[in-house]
Amino acid sequence: MSDKQPEETGEPAVPDDVWERFARDSERDIRRSAPKEPSARARMVTERLRQQEARGARPEGWRTGPAGREGNGRAARRRRLWAIIGVPLALAVAVVAMKPSLLPGDPFGTSSDAPATAASLPPETAPPTAPPSSVDSDTPTLDRPFAGSPAEGWADGAAGIVVPKATPVGSLTRAQVATALRQTRALLVDANLNPATLRGDRPEAALATLDPKQPKMLDDAKGWLREPGKGHDPLSLFSRFAPDETRLVGDVVKTRGRMTFKAGEHASVAIHVDYTFVYPVAPADQGSTEVTRTIVRRVLDVEVADPRKYQATPGTLWILRYDQDLANSACDVYDGFLHPRFASSAPTGEPPTGPTTDPYDRSRDIENSATDSCGTVSRT
Repeated sequence: MSDKQPEETGEPAVPDDVWERFARDSERDIRRSAPKEPSARARMVTERLRQQEARGARPEGWRTGPAGREGNGRAARRRRLWAIIGVPLALAVAVVAMKPSLLPGDPFGTSSDAPATAASLPPETAPPTAPPSSVDSDTPTLDRPFAGSPAEGWADGAAGIVVPKATPVGSLTRAQVATALRQTRALLVDANLNPATLRGDRPEAALATLDPKQPKMLDDAKGWLREPGKGHDPLSLFSRFAPDETRLVGDVVKTRGRMTFKAGEHASVAIHVDYTFVYPVAPADQGSTEVTRTIVRRVLDVEVADPRKYQATPGTLWILRYDQDLANSACDVYDGFLHPRFASSAPTGEPPTGPTTDPYDRSRDIENSATDSCGTVSRT
């Protein structure tokens, strides 16, 4: 073994600059790793946590916030958001309330351009004392066939034929009176509102309400339908339009009137009906958009006798009176059909020579006779 030492060269084993950097880094690391004296606030917080742990209490987590308050925090944010949005929104609602037509499409139907519908009238319970007041002068159209007519506020079809509450009359029971009232309504509906009848078909249901034991009435009505003519015109009882000349507009006929009953003279119930029917019509040509109206008023007196005392068929009617007023139909044409006058076509039949009347005036009496002249109407 040799004990010879390494040869000294006179240069340090580690360069000075490397050694100085090592010394600085070492000193910095020592300072960082040395224990520090806690501040007074840190000592206070530590002591408070130690006391809470001694009492068994758990500190609140700082990520979730205080227990039980997160929902309230969200609600508070919603309230703040509503405070931001609510004021402009409230102003917008107020503006729309004052002028709803500002909304696109006018969802409330309040635009001044939208057609106004007359308010429905309550049922007629007593004879009117004056004609209905004038309404707007709107021209009837396919979409609004009753525009400009007092009938716009009348009931639709059979809904306007209200049957009064039945009560016993003389020897007739309440049930018998109720049957008589229902049959009277059935006669009116089939004779004046049934689409098939209006197209000119045979009104079988109406004919079925008539008592075959009443002398001639049923036979006469059937004869009028077979061979219409002056003095035996089916329009005396039935409303009919020639389908090759006229078509009904829509499926609504406006109806107004009343039905009453009282004790008859021959162990019977006497039923009085007075109804006006308004028919919107157009030329049969499907391409035509012209619309007018024909108005028919009917006054009937029917009777139901006690079959135990008189020869009568239970559940049927005797017609004692039938009067009618036909407005806007050709004069002196007796083919069994109503012939409305249209502005675009030449008049049919003889020119009117009688007085001018208001077909909507239900306060006046109507009487029919063979000498009645055909008049003009003040409005349709």
